[in-house]
Amino acid sequence: MTVAGSIGIVAVIAVVLLLGIPLGGYLHRVFTGARSWFEPVFDPFERLLYKLVGVNQSVRMDWKAYLRALMLVNFMMMIFAYLIFRLQGMLPLNPDHIPGMSWDLAFNTAASFITNTNWQNYAGEQSMSYLGQTLAITYLQFTSAATGFVAAIAFVRGLTANRSDSIGNFWVDFIKIHTRVLLPLAIAFAVLLVGLGVPQTLLGAQTAHTLQGGTQIISRGPVASLEAIKQIGTNGGGFFNANSAHPFEDPTAFTSVLEMVAMGVISVALIAVFGKFVANRRQARVLYVFLTTILLVGAFVVYANEAAGNPLVHQALGIAGPNMEGKEWRFGPALSSVFVAMTTAFTTGAVSSMHDSLMPLSGLVPFLFMMFNLIFGGKGVGLLNIVMFLIITVFLSGLMVGRTPEIFGKKIEAREIKLATVAMLVHPFFILVPTAIAVATKAGTSSILNPGLHGFSEVLYAFTSAAANNGSAFAGLNGNTVFYNVSLGIVMLLGRYVSIIAMFAIAGSLAKKAVIPASAGTLKTDTFAFGAVFVAVFVIVGALTFFPALAIGPIGEQLQMLSRLAGH
Repeated sequence: MTVAGSIGIVAVIAVVLLLGIPLGGYLHRVFTGARSWFEPVFDPFERLLYKLVGVNQSVRMDWKAYLRALMLVNFMMMIFAYLIFRLQGMLPLNPDHIPGMSWDLAFNTAASFITNTNWQNYAGEQSMSYLGQTLAITYLQFTSAATGFVAAIAFVRGLTANRSDSIGNFWVDFIKIHTRVLLPLAIAFAVLLVGLGVPQTLLGAQTAHTLQGGTQIISRGPVASLEAIKQIGTNGGGFFNANSAHPFEDPTAFTSVLEMVAMGVISVALIAVFGKFVANRRQARVLYVFLTTILLVGAFVVYANEAAGNPLVHQALGIAGPNMEGKEWRFGPALSSVFVAMTTAFTTGAVSSMHDSLMPLSGLVPFLFMMFNLIFGGKGVGLLNIVMFLIITVFLSGLMVGRTPEIFGKKIEAREIKLATVAMLVHPFFILVPTAIAVATKAGTSSILNPGLHGFSEVLYAFTSAAANNGSAFAGLNGNTVFYNVSLGIVMLLGRYVSIIAMFAIAGSLAKKAVIPASAGTLKTDTFAFGAVFVAVFVIVGALTFFPALAIGPIGEQLQMLSRLAGH
């Protein structure tokens, strides 16, 4: 580890916070109907859209109507994308004549991008036409991010409502997040990326002649437009198979920093939005302190292990230095390490290094961040998970001190606790059960390319990434089989929507309740003591559910490495 590398890690995360917190104020104004400086630009365009699609802005939806609209739109978009993937060989904008996908790969890809997972069992430059990359992939990267965001906004409305059935209007929210947030940011970022060397073209692959007299096929395409929303929408699905390690997606260390800022800024802003909705900025500050601390600790654990290098290589060959396997020299250990932490903390899934090549304890960090699934998290869903654990923490704390569970002026009763528990438990269930099935069947084990504990880690990582809607991978696993395409696709869908349905039911229940003024008996949730209990709760829950699997995977690998050193 170096001083410069350590300062760089802190600086990147600090920039995300400095940009994200003020953005939260703007987002709050947008979704509370307050006017902003940009109203004359957006309002006429949005009114035209409402008229074209027949949306009545004045209509308010209860949680069931809002959820039905959300689910219907997502289902139709998934079918649309599936058909594009299957038929792309017969459709235009296919200069490299790429055929359509198989049914199982098309299902996996459609499920992946509609759920904001962006897991890729295909190489984009070889398996996806320009039409697929734009009309399906880039499109879903906007809409899946928008879905998670409006789900969180609707939930917070229900949390703060006073005897009301309404949690907003899905169609208005869905249009606003596109017109006022995602599209302006993505266009600006795409233009910036083009200026920094990221290609944006509809021309086909270019044939280059090498100095040795040979030829090389260089893939290209509308990369910048996809890359922009890939990071801003915490999507992570790359235009190229190498993702953000490819120089056309991430040319320099500077673009890598910009991409990390882009992937984190809206997720960070949502904490400020939450604080404003509940009219308690101190609550937001407490969350910022603990979540940022965990993110920093994770980044430095990765950095420390990668900078120290592989002790087995040092001992056997006498080669000292950082672990550069699977890393780009352009980025080095420090920038790669903070990218690993941020892409899993924000559930983005983009990678600038090979996670499969991380040292065992370094690999443990992305595992934990995806298993916790609330270290800021992705667009909206991260905030839903944070509030879910806040509700559970309030309930447990109330039991310990003998107070009626209450959060933000709403009593927490049996219905809310049952639903929050369901939302909490489905995450480990969708990770551990499919992992067990995979390692117990020939269909699952036949794709494992590395033997022993690391092979198990690859399978566990795949289902963890799918259930957390992250999309990064321990790429030693061959996921492009019928078994993994179907099983991972199902896990992505269930991991996304089951928890959203449970949280919407909680929002509907809380919205109908009257807001109770705080009293001397109210358990305060905006203190650092409560924040520590909140962290303890999700860490303990994570340990109880995931430790046995992690002991077989990355923890076992670390102990195995140490035993080999001692045996030598």
